[in-house]
Amino acid sequence: MATNIRDLLKEKVLVLDGAMGTMIQRHTLEEEDFRGERFKDHAHPLKGNNDLLSLTRPDIIKDIHEQYLAAGADIIETNTFSSTSIAQADYHLESAVYDLNFESARIAKEVASAFTEKEPHKPRFVAGSIGPTNRTASLSPDVNDPGYRAVNFDDLVKSYGEQIAALIEGGVDILLVETVFDTLNAKAALFAIEEVFDHKGYELPIMVSGTITDASGRTLSGQTTEAFLISLSHVPLLSIGLNCALGAEQLRPYLQTLSKKAPFFTSAHPNAGLPNEFGEYDQSPEEMAEEVSDFLQNGFLNIVGGCCGTTPEHIRALAIEAAKVQPRTFDLVGLNI
Repeated sequence: MATNIRDLLKEKVLVLDGAMGTMIQRHTLEEEDFRGERFKDHAHPLKGNNDLLSLTRPDIIKDIHEQYLAAGADIIETNTFSSTSIAQADYHLESAVYDLNFESARIAKEVASAFTEKEPHKPRFVAGSIGPTNRTASLSPDVNDPGYRAVNFDDLVKSYGEQIAALIEGGVDILLVETVFDTLNAKAALFAIEEVFDHKGYELPIMVSGTITDASGRTLSGQTTEAFLISLSHVPLLSIGLNCALGAEQLRPYLQTLSKKAPFFTSAHPNAGLPNEFGEYDQSPEEMAEEVSDFLQNGFLNIVGGCCGTTPEHIRALAIEAAKVQPRTFDLVGLNI
């Protein structure tokens, strides 16, 4: 039995979990849930800081991980999408960054290990979720000052480095730089990863997942899918893929490009369709699985999962489709990038 994730990816399509935020919204949480005992006297509002629940309501986060693994996920993501000092500055919680990442990783690893022990034929993995932060290094947030930047490369490297070190110490198996809307931010994250690896003296597999923001087929910072791929191909990634912003149907042409060009395994975790006028996602598990089965059957993917609006029911439907097909294969010699 293969337990190395690279070996497993040659054997079958692996399934990533679905949305954390969507599942948290199923709970009726109030300010005190986010504060807990530790932050009860914090001077600023904390409601909506979902990553904080790993410290104040770990029971909820653990249950969500368990539901996704029971649905068929091979890889679960830590509850750390916004657990950088840059993102946590909105809540004045920069000092909690280490604990947010370490505890989120520890919880996910505990649950994944329990499932692997019960089902050793189906090993489970934990991916440390590294979000894009809420700032962009390539674009100005001020239309009147196009040269202004709210963050620079060095700031990002420092912030990502804090997160990455804590995720690794918490026990993650993979690092996932996801929802990349600005490739310069992603480059900072990857640079920070390499610095942490050098410091620790060992490496983990790295996944990268970008986001195409609209029908133009470009990231927010203006890159095409192929340009995004080329910009990051100097790093020996485990996989590269796309997530968020669009549903599976809209992602198809861009995934096809990655499938043809990428010298790495490829992934996709799309939204459950496009949001309706209320910002909600209506696509059923069956509808999403039907769309995803198209590019599974066409050999576009090695890893498939869900983003905004997806639930364990969506992941269960995707796992059924993934089990029907062979994973994407690629020949480095034949790729043209």
